[in-house]
Amino acid sequence: MELPATSPSTYRNRPALSRRNPRPSDLLLRGGVGLGCVSNHVRARVPTSEERDRRVSVSVSVRCTDREAVDLCHRKEKDWLHFVGVGGCGLSALAMLALKQGYEVSGSDIGWSSFMDGLQEAGARLYVGHSVTNMQKHNGLILPKAIVVSSAIPQDNVEILYANSVELPIYKRDYWLAKLTEHYNLIAVSGTHGKSTTASMLAYVLQAMGDDVTAVVGAHVPQFDGGNIISGSSQNFVLEADEYDGCFLGLLPYITVVTNVELEHVDIFEDEAAVIAIFRRFLKQIRAGGHLILCGDSVGARSLLGHRKQVNGSDYYNPAKSSLEPCSDSYRVTTYGISSSNEWHASSLRSNLQGGTDYKLCHRGCPVADISLQIPGVHNVLNSLAVIATVSALFGDHRHIHESVDLVRLHLNSFKGISRRFEMIGSVRGCHIFDDYAHHPTEVRAVIQAARHIFRQKDLLVVFQPHTYSRLAALKNKFATALSDADLVVVTEIYGSRETNLWNISGWHLATSITGPPSEYIPSLEDVVDKLALYICKDPDRETLILTLGAGDITFVGRKLLHELQQILPKANS
Repeated sequence: MELPATSPSTYRNRPALSRRNPRPSDLLLRGGVGLGCVSNHVRARVPTSEERDRRVSVSVSVRCTDREAVDLCHRKEKDWLHFVGVGGCGLSALAMLALKQGYEVSGSDIGWSSFMDGLQEAGARLYVGHSVTNMQKHNGLILPKAIVVSSAIPQDNVEILYANSVELPIYKRDYWLAKLTEHYNLIAVSGTHGKSTTASMLAYVLQAMGDDVTAVVGAHVPQFDGGNIISGSSQNFVLEADEYDGCFLGLLPYITVVTNVELEHVDIFEDEAAVIAIFRRFLKQIRAGGHLILCGDSVGARSLLGHRKQVNGSDYYNPAKSSLEPCSDSYRVTTYGISSSNEWHASSLRSNLQGGTDYKLCHRGCPVADISLQIPGVHNVLNSLAVIATVSALFGDHRHIHESVDLVRLHLNSFKGISRRFEMIGSVRGCHIFDDYAHHPTEVRAVIQAARHIFRQKDLLVVFQPHTYSRLAALKNKFATALSDADLVVVTEIYGSRETNLWNISGWHLATSITGPPSEYIPSLEDVVDKLALYICKDPDRETLILTLGAGDITFVGRKLLHELQQILPKANS
């Protein structure tokens, strides 16, 4: 294969928690916190627990008097929040939830993103570019009650500097999440990969089972009315918990899910040992009497159990500890995976007619049920096992295992997945175009394997856009190995995101490292679309699967290519 030349995306008993859902205004009574944002030019270090405690204690200033707090609780007009970096998957979800909770919301980012579309439709005022005027109404006479800031925003951002100058409360995303969730039964879904799909699948299943759950995930979910959030009234809160910049360390989960652990976010973590260390700190945040759901197939995740004594049965709870405080040892542990050594495991995996995967669900070695998923891949089997184990932890002890599974399995089959996870863009003649968010070697390998499993007789053409210079510099050889399973590979220029190219690396270095399939470096996405269109038009009925991969603007390539082929091919037939 060669590209032609061309010119220039009924619950179990839980620890006693506050039964009051937090009011939106509660979050504004604490004052602002120091940002500790990540510099674009210096490797950021995750703060120690002592440093985090000191940072909060020093930076939480009394920005609101008691009288102002009372006024805030009883104001009739909406309170105004401004989100800096609102185009990202994490902060856009919090902005949408704030809209659902009754806030007036505005936000800014350096460029427009697909997440901002839904926010604008829901009533948010959004701005491209950062400016003091984004935070002012009536010539500066009215300002937001507070601003919430993405972890990726530097401290010298003009909106942050202005907020400091007028003493507006400033909340980094991690602190906002901690205060937002502290009175809920928090189910925190963490891990290097699979967080978004697992959290979405879990929230979807719980809602379908009748729980009016609240959920915040870092991806668009077509089956969520709120896009990437669900705003509910029950005590359960499903959250995609991100390790980036230690964001999850302020959470106090009742249930923590760990899907896997390996080296990622190399701009933050020096090596895999640093990643494991921060996950160990996170597990110490689990509330007394809580539960850890962990993928036993992941070497990194399994290593988290090496420094604690596993507690089983009814002895897991330590009554001397407040349930609102973290307790590092008094929680249950449940493992899941493909291996039969796990408490929950899958066997007899096979493709189904829906394009997904069927498997036999087993508990402690005994078959329990047949599970059928619409979404493909072994990684999604693992995600579904995490959901089953979590629902079982919520819905009762082992005497009700079969009842819990029966409630879950029908809804698992109805889950259609999330945007940019092996998402079908469209087909023209023999060409089928899919898009996926994969931007780590493990994710790239998983989605290529899933594609191979479903489309066994089609040529597989992968277009990969590396995401961040630091990630490609650290993982280039692993990317080359993962991409070698394709039939043809196109590598574009790197999507730098928040980084500058301190490594003097480009997509060319990856393209020339790939052994096996032909590979080509095409920096410009426009040129990629043009060359792919010419390639497909040479033999439009040849069965070809085009898979665009990456976390940047590569997501637009598939749609542009589809549109161009739809315009060209009818003319070719006339």
